[in-house]
Amino acid sequence: MAIAALLEGALPVGISMWKSAQPWWEFALRALLVYGFLLVALRLTGKRQVGQLTPFDLVLLLVLSNAVQNSMNAGDNTVTAGFILVATLLAVNGLMSWLTWRSKRAEILLEGRPQILVHNGLLDEAMLASGRITRHELMAAVRQAGISDLADVRVAILETNGRINVIAKGAPTP
Repeated sequence: MAIAALLEGALPVGISMWKSAQPWWEFALRALLVYGFLLVALRLTGKRQVGQLTPFDLVLLLVLSNAVQNSMNAGDNTVTAGFILVATLLAVNGLMSWLTWRSKRAEILLEGRPQILVHNGLLDEAMLASGRITRHELMAAVRQAGISDLADVRVAILETNGRINVIAKGAPTP
């Protein structure tokens, strides 16, 4: 009798773990909306924040993930809702990856273009400002390439992934 009572009490919990209060497509739509919003918002913040995470950026990403959680799951903490959200996010991320691979236009729109920060030793202050790169960050990348003076830099490029690649004068052309 006691075992039957325990099983009876446990059954609704087991079922509620899987039975979602919302239709499946609502979770997919919510995930797509949040993904799109975050993609645009992070794209507008610039390449540097994505490619070179500082402790502040890491905290921001953690807080962002917590902030958008309820907007995606509508307060539904079922396993089914979680599976739908994960599948949707992975699918849309895969689609974005495929789009940027297939289309140069989509790649430029979603990832941006590399920006030349230094050309033949001349610093482009406007590009530095638009990429939100400090002179100290640029010089750290220059020193990491084994160069001590900007005059010895053929080109320094802010790549779409946020890294700064530096090529010295006299280095073989890639």
